Amino acid sequence: MMDKRLEKIENYIRQYHMIEKGDRIVIGVSGGADSVCLLMALCSLQEKLGFQVLVCHVNHELRGEEAAQDEAYVEMLCHKMQVPFFAFHENVELIAKKRKESLEEAGRYVRRQAFEQLCREQGGTKIATAHHSNDNAETMLLNMARGTGLRGLCGIRPVYGKWIRPLLELSREEIEQWLKDCEISYCIDETNQEDEYTRNRIRHHIIPVLEEQVNTRAIEHFVKLSEQAEEIYEYLEKQTDQAWNICAEQTDGFQSGKEIFLRAEEMKHLDPVIKKFLIQRAVSEVAEAQKDIESRHIQAILQLFERQTGRQIDLPYSITAKRMYEGVLLAKDDKKVISVHQKEKRKEESDSVLCLQIPGETQIPGTNLKICCTISGENEKNSAKEIPQKSYTKCFDYDIIKSSLCVRYRRPGDYFTIDGEGKKKKLKSYFIDEKIPQEERDRQLLIAEESHIVWIPGRRMSSYYQVGDQTKKILKIKIMEE
Repeated sequence: MMDKRLEKIENYIRQYHMIEKGDRIVIGVSGGADSVCLLMALCSLQEKLGFQVLVCHVNHELRGEEAAQDEAYVEMLCHKMQVPFFAFHENVELIAKKRKESLEEAGRYVRRQAFEQLCREQGGTKIATAHHSNDNAETMLLNMARGTGLRGLCGIRPVYGKWIRPLLELSREEIEQWLKDCEISYCIDETNQEDEYTRNRIRHHIIPVLEEQVNTRAIEHFVKLSEQAEEIYEYLEKQTDQAWNICAEQTDGFQSGKEIFLRAEEMKHLDPVIKKFLIQRAVSEVAEAQKDIESRHIQAILQLFERQTGRQIDLPYSITAKRMYEGVLLAKDDKKVISVHQKEKRKEESDSVLCLQIPGETQIPGTNLKICCTISGENEKNSAKEIPQKSYTKCFDYDIIKSSLCVRYRRPGDYFTIDGEGKKKKLKSYFIDEKIPQEERDRQLLIAEESHIVWIPGRRMSSYYQVGDQTKKILKIKIMEE
């Protein structure tokens, strides 16, 4: 007869479709009760569910001989269970200093890196970690205290990409009792008993009070709340997907990283909850991270929509949110207003030109950008027409280019052609009509043939140079980072 705890794990795995037949699962095993239990459970289920396991152990080099004993124990356990064993040694203290993180954060980082590396090298398809219901409750309390909103209430996800947590429905007490029943020993990390880490203080002082003085089933209720929050969160994410297509414009600037523009008029019609979700996603996209983005930051951006053009606020990860004519622009700090010194330098640069090497590559001095130019025949016409309007690759009719093309900043008298009839428009008027801020006009790179602007990269090109039916030679220009 199957142990009821193992049955509980199997049902949980099936409920969330964690494991498929043929999976090769990397299990993170420290030697503690939780990870030893996970190893035991998955070894018991691998034949029935048709998957394989291998173990990854990370020695943080923080506890000397004690850590070496943990590693030796896990290796012995794997040998006994006939499971492939792999060990990684990382100086977490040194890594924490380099990354300017706590030991706890650095430890989490090196473990993830090791698990991912082993997964790649050994053909792994899933990574299993031993988080349980107590961990989930601790995470939820920590998130609520830090102000992470509904996402924080979801706690630890059962499945996230290739990461799976089969023990999330078991409590720490159930795990330790199960190991005791099976007479399986485990390692005890004394640092888990210390109150140096925030999570440990929650574990030792807050959760016991909740269980003893409020409700003995507090952990169980946290788990249920987490599941309900996850369902609500998934629904709101789908609604946010729809709003994103209407309200957000994303570009990958060649002069900086990703930036996102949120349109004020369209945002105005959104439900307040979706509006916050949309802003949260936009900040996360620009930051390429979610940690440290809190409710107060989202609220500050919402208030920015009600303020005058030009106002801006600073956010985590060196992000700036700035009120523009028609919305709010989120970008890394290298998109902030340029200084007086930079303006003077830019003015000097505007007096010089850099001729493009055609065909060939041209490095733009003082940047990590290069411009690649290639020439092809008329057989490339169809592919030339398929390039998106606001990309950093464009095709031009090379036959009608009479002078050298140069890359430079704006000058008085610059113009471009706006239609097939040859109608011209001043560059200055275009910038005004498009409500492009002064500082962005000053730093906008241009591809020009004398005063005729061939291309405003990331915005539009002159109609005069478009590839047409009579084009014989096509010039393809691509701006890229090195």
